[in-house]
Amino acid sequence: FSSCRFDIYRKVPKDLTQPTYTGAIISVCCCLFILFLFLSELTGFIATEIVNELYVDDPDKDSGGKIEVNLNISLPNLHCELVGLDIQDEMGRHEVGHIDNSMKIPLNNGDGCRFEGHFSINKVPGNFHVSTHSATAQPQNPDMTHVIHKLSFGDKLQVHNVHGAFNALEGADKLSSNPLASHDYILKIVPTVYEDMSGKQRYSYQYTVANKEYVAYSHTGRIIPAIWFRYDLSPITVKYTERRQPLYRFITSICAIIGGTFTVAGILDSCIFTASEAWKKIQLGKMQ
Repeated sequence: FSSCRFDIYRKVPKDLTQPTYTGAIISVCCCLFILFLFLSELTGFIATEIVNELYVDDPDKDSGGKIEVNLNISLPNLHCELVGLDIQDEMGRHEVGHIDNSMKIPLNNGDGCRFEGHFSINKVPGNFHVSTHSATAQPQNPDMTHVIHKLSFGDKLQVHNVHGAFNALEGADKLSSNPLASHDYILKIVPTVYEDMSGKQRYSYQYTVANKEYVAYSHTGRIIPAIWFRYDLSPITVKYTERRQPLYRFITSICAIIGGTFTVAGILDSCIFTASEAWKKIQLGKMQ
């Protein structure tokens, strides 16, 4: 009893094989094709893919029910001493003239103002608005024309493969609007989680926006315009997960590429060789 009987890869003596030019050409093309597919698979294995999913939950439970907001807006025709930020929500918060973590930068020789603020809001429907409500004396004709440079919520995500509406109002230009008009931006905020390869999670928020303009009068008949950002939170959370292809799947793909290519090339070479031999026999029969 010999263990050689278990060899499923039986060897053919070299003197029984016949090399051909066609086989050489097919072999070279086969190797080049395998190299191309191998490099393609290797690139896919090294690169990470982003998988997204949706679920109903509050992802950032450690935030204390708060969302960080970054606002950067220019009002080129309103003095800085008149500009203020007010915050309201359905939990009873009503803050007029919020000044913590905020900065006012004069524009146009003091005739305008750039407001930059970093503040938190509760995870309930509400609004924050830029207005003259906190000023000691109300101007006769406040001009609320503006440009929004930034409005974002939560952590900043700088991920190449994730394209979302994290700063949907960037570049909003209302300089040609009615100076006395109020502006309503209605925001629907969507919680967004990004989990990298190490399992670390970052919490941000995307949002959609709709807007309208109107002239608002106070109970005294005066026009007191403002820039309102009214927000509500979506119960749906979007999660992006960074993943890499498993090693076993990469090895399986490489084996399939090599085996499949050689099998198809062998069939092709066998068909060409058989057809060539048959053609030679036909030509030899005609000569005889």
